[in-house]
Amino acid sequence: MITRRANLPRVILEPVALTPDRDLPGPVLTELAELYASNHAYHALSGDFPDPYDIRAEQVAVALADEVRNPDVEILLARSSGRLVGVAITLAHHPDPADPDPWIGLLIVDANRQREGHGRAVATRVEDRFREAGRDALRLAVLDNNPGALAFWTALGYEVIGHRRDRVLDRPCAVLRKVLR
Repeated sequence: MITRRANLPRVILEPVALTPDRDLPGPVLTELAELYASNHAYHALSGDFPDPYDIRAEQVAVALADEVRNPDVEILLARSSGRLVGVAITLAHHPDPADPDPWIGLLIVDANRQREGHGRAVATRVEDRFREAGRDALRLAVLDNNPGALAFWTALGYEVIGHRRDRVLDRPCAVLRKVLR
């Protein structure tokens, strides 16, 4: 989907096409590993990798293994001028049946391309995808120790609706929601 909005860079989202064995293709995994590795500061906060300054393709493959197997998850590569500038991982249905909204599980922009509007462009395209699918709202969680991410999402119109621990690593998070009109 290509949607051009004023003041946003041109970003194309493309779902990852898995191999017949339902794995990430090697070239995509290499690109994702480079993207993840560029985000030392985020990974230092998240604790997702043992050494945020030495993130390898094998580690990214392990980190994404559950997402690749989940039919409700979509891994969206964000490209600008053919180059990977970000990734968004979305969840169409939360495991909690009381939660009606889809989720953005992760949005990362290449650290070398941050502050150029790519994060805003990717978030906007993800919102457009869910809006076009007839979804009413979108949720995400921000680690409590990441005030920069909280500022980013609230600037995009997301509102804090609660606090809880994340489901995988039990980290404290703010839960945000945005109504899609």
